[in-house]
Amino acid sequence: MPQLEIVVRGVARRKFAPEFAVLDLAVKTNGPSRDAVYKSAVEVHAALVAALDELVGDGAIGEWTSDTIRVFGHRPYDGEGRRLDVEYATQIGLSARFGDFEALSRFVDRWSTVEGVRIGGVRWILSEGSRRDREHELRREAVDDAVFKAQAYADAVGRGAVTPIRLADPDMRTDARPAMLRAAPPGGPGSAPALELRPADIEISVEVDALFVADQ
Repeated sequence: MPQLEIVVRGVARRKFAPEFAVLDLAVKTNGPSRDAVYKSAVEVHAALVAALDELVGDGAIGEWTSDTIRVFGHRPYDGEGRRLDVEYATQIGLSARFGDFEALSRFVDRWSTVEGVRIGGVRWILSEGSRRDREHELRREAVDDAVFKAQAYADAVGRGAVTPIRLADPDMRTDARPAMLRAAPPGGPGSAPALELRPADIEISVEVDALFVADQ
């Protein structure tokens, strides 16, 4: 009886609660004067930095960065296609990694209404160590799934135990959906609703292509 080769794909996926949230934001100011626009952006940036440093001191933020800046001018068009006077803009990018999600909600609630501040979005992540551990577990589960499938095929055609002879890592995916945003119920008469961020779990999916041979 000729040797039977069996090729299968093992799959493992699980969801994990995010450990950190990375907030991307920017300071952007516009106006007819380059100097005034730049000065305004720097002032807003300084206030943001002070707030971020305070959250670092409280332990709500692990780290923050601000490493991009653009200062430029352009001439917009009016509704009839005529070029207008030069308008200047300054944009400074920032990013902060929050471990305290309630502090993140309060921060976004506070700064999203400040003139010149733009909230770019929130990315939910695991720590590097946690991600490595989760991926290690899932790779084992994906191989177990491949062995189970291959043995089921061998059993179906009356063959014996299967032996793996080749494994390949075709793909690994991460699905971290955006946070759900909603206004929390008012705290009392006359109080304004507050922003509440509710993150979705992070799904990690691991696949393995495996070649087996089955005993006769």
